Amino acid sequence: MKGIAITVDNKGRLSIPIKSRKKLGINPGDILFFRENDSILQYAKLEEDPFEILAKHALQEYQNGNTISIEEYAQENDIPLKTKKSRV
Repeated sequence: MKGIAITVDNKGRLSIPIKSRKKLGINPGDILFFRENDSILQYAKLEEDPFEILAKHALQEYQNGNTISIEEYAQENDIPLKTKKSRV
């Protein structure tokens, strides 16, 4: 495994050499997640918008019948709900 030098500036920003960015497919605006593992910093590039991932998961849960209405949740947890008065 070949190591690369990444510079951290006084604002905490990382500067990855262009050769490494090209090789790793890292482009301006990409989001990287870092994780520390026994003094080793690992990264993963976000390939999809996290809100899209969440929306897909929520839709799948709804389609699988794993969701309840806000009214059901409130009732199960003894939370009073304010109701709107209808206009006539």
